[in-house]
Amino acid sequence: MSSHTQDVAERWIASKVAQGGRGNRAKSPAPKMTPTQGEQYFGSAYDAHDEGGSVQKGHLPGPSLAGGSPEKYFARGNETLYEAYNQLHTLAQEFDKPFDAPAILVVGQQTDGKSALVEGLMGFQFNHVGGGTKTRRPITINMKYNASCMEPVCWLVRDDTLREEELSLSDLRDYIESENRRLEQDHEQFWAKEIVVKIEYKYCPNLTIIDTPGLISAPSKGKASPLQSQARSVEVLIKKKMENKDYIILCLEDTSDWSNATTRNLVLEVDPDLHRTVIVSTKFDTRIPQFSRGEDIERFLRPPARLLDTSILGGSPFFTSVPSGRVGHTRDCMFHSDEHFRAAVWEQEESDIKDMERKLDRQLDAMERQRVGVSQLRRFLEKLLRRRYLENVPTIVPVLEREFRSAQEKLLQTVTELNELDVDKLKDKGRNFYSNFVAKIPLLVRGTMAAPVERFGETLADEHIRGGAFVSADGQPLAAAAPLTNADMRLMGGAQWTRALNEFRCVLGELRCSAVNREEIVNACGVDEMHDGINYTRTACIIAVAKAKECFEPFLHQLAYRLMHIMRRLLQISMYLMRKDGQFLNGHELFLKRVGSCYYAFVEENMRSCLSRCLEDLESTTEFVTWSLHTNGRPGLRNIIANMPQRPADTPARQQLPEPGPAVARTPTPAMSAVYDPEPPSGPQAQLTTLVENTLWSRQLADVTEDIVQTLVQNIFEGIRDHIITAAELKFNCFFLLPILRKFPMRLREQLERAFEEEMAGVLSAL
Repeated sequence: MSSHTQDVAERWIASKVAQGGRGNRAKSPAPKMTPTQGEQYFGSAYDAHDEGGSVQKGHLPGPSLAGGSPEKYFARGNETLYEAYNQLHTLAQEFDKPFDAPAILVVGQQTDGKSALVEGLMGFQFNHVGGGTKTRRPITINMKYNASCMEPVCWLVRDDTLREEELSLSDLRDYIESENRRLEQDHEQFWAKEIVVKIEYKYCPNLTIIDTPGLISAPSKGKASPLQSQARSVEVLIKKKMENKDYIILCLEDTSDWSNATTRNLVLEVDPDLHRTVIVSTKFDTRIPQFSRGEDIERFLRPPARLLDTSILGGSPFFTSVPSGRVGHTRDCMFHSDEHFRAAVWEQEESDIKDMERKLDRQLDAMERQRVGVSQLRRFLEKLLRRRYLENVPTIVPVLEREFRSAQEKLLQTVTELNELDVDKLKDKGRNFYSNFVAKIPLLVRGTMAAPVERFGETLADEHIRGGAFVSADGQPLAAAAPLTNADMRLMGGAQWTRALNEFRCVLGELRCSAVNREEIVNACGVDEMHDGINYTRTACIIAVAKAKECFEPFLHQLAYRLMHIMRRLLQISMYLMRKDGQFLNGHELFLKRVGSCYYAFVEENMRSCLSRCLEDLESTTEFVTWSLHTNGRPGLRNIIANMPQRPADTPARQQLPEPGPAVARTPTPAMSAVYDPEPPSGPQAQLTTLVENTLWSRQLADVTEDIVQTLVQNIFEGIRDHIITAAELKFNCFFLLPILRKFPMRLREQLERAFEEEMAGVLSAL
């Protein structure tokens, strides 16, 4: 952490401590406590975080239970610091900058005293302790500072419902003991699922402690036994917990020789450098009598690097003792209260120091004193906790400052608006907003760089997803044969409008009429009311207009909704420009919704009106065929014949069309003889006669007849297509785009003025 961020963090923490914890109000007046020496066990925030290493201030002599003052050691010490941490943690959660409370994972061998050490660190008893394996499920204790809780308040998270149930310490202890007894009878013996306990207390920071089952030293040789299986399962459980990089590992060693690294061997597999591992020698009161010489204690207090690497967290191990005995009122209980238990822990710490000094024949120096006792371990862990919070303060404080400035601006704006609560002023404010808003839409249509394209621009693919693509009758998207200009560019406003019309022109311009089959021609011929001849020109018109109407109508609907999507987007972009220019009305959601609904309604109304005009144009174009229009100004038989496909000479004979009326014997007429004669006369005159017969009244569908109908249908279809493309572009520009630019400002003004007169209360509440 840089010096600047360190200074920011230090100033923030110092300011909170100086305020005396005013930010966290107690839920109810805290009961007055009787001064006890046991409360000295928690120490002071200043000696707990004194970087100089001296603990003379925190070392409070005297084992008597009657000395000490709670105000001296709590009021201006840890509790205000914990409250500052609690506020920081709460604010981080509220402003989406969360960080987890520090977690301490306690790891050790069976009967190393893990659960007893956890109780000593917390200052009250709740766990199941004793000889053999007691802890069979990990116990996660989520501690939270609460100034109103003079005694620990506990909640158990139930395994089945995940609901929190408030329990007393004795009830919590009974639950943990019952779980351990249940698992002891179970085949698996251990369960990786944690017992989650939440505790609020005045004398604890926001901290998580995880007590794990003890490692089992099973025989490594010989026949496999259930004990070996249990040892492996516990080892896997603990290693999985230690893999969390955010956990501080509390490695307990119940040994008088540092060369016996029973627990460290497992920890080293996960944390090879021991950079996040604190080594603790437990049951130190039983260890001191084992040393016969002072030099043995010296080597145990300051182990050489070959026995214990100095890279461990803290630089050297800690030495703790927790007196045996439980809290209760029965004859077997050693302590009558948790206060009595804390005093005993403090007395044991004093006794260990005196015994060591007697063995060493000297006084412990300041560095050595900082390593002896549960209170010193607690202070060291609090120092790590402080560092974790200091690392998070520089990221949280800028967020809080930004939120503070934003709140100040909103407050100032609210005060200004309250001072302007006048009918005429509110009307003027609404009219100014209307004027600025209607000026933004033409600006976006004409083109501007004021709005960021990375936020509001759409590529053609984005436009297809949000506004719809041009789709064929079988539901497949149609794409232009050649890539569209600006297809990959993020466009908006008038540029996006032009690209959509260009795509419409390209996609429809490449459409061709589907092939006309013989059945369609035969069914379109029918019988005239005056004669039984055939008018193939009429047949071609019927087929062409039917195919054109069926093909083009869906594309007009698709174009309308695409352009409506483009115009609807202008509202959001216009609002952004008004915010950017300082013209936006913050805090007037109802008024803004009224303006937005008016704009959306006008856009949809003009879209439907314009679409109706285009559909009318399609209907008129497919109702009556005008040759000058439908054949692109190229009428005439010569032009039609020139466009007819060339057939090979050996085309098989066509099947004769059915004759109308009953099948009766008929005498061939001269004209029919020319058709049916197996050897018709040759020459120009005969060819002309055959052509006229095949195209005027003969129902025998010859090659030339089918080709002429096919060509006529294609010409009429293409004429309708080209007319629809041109007419649709013209109508959408004239009857959709221009009304939004020219008529919408008047419509919006009329609606607002009418609302000012008729719905004054609603408009004023919106403003």
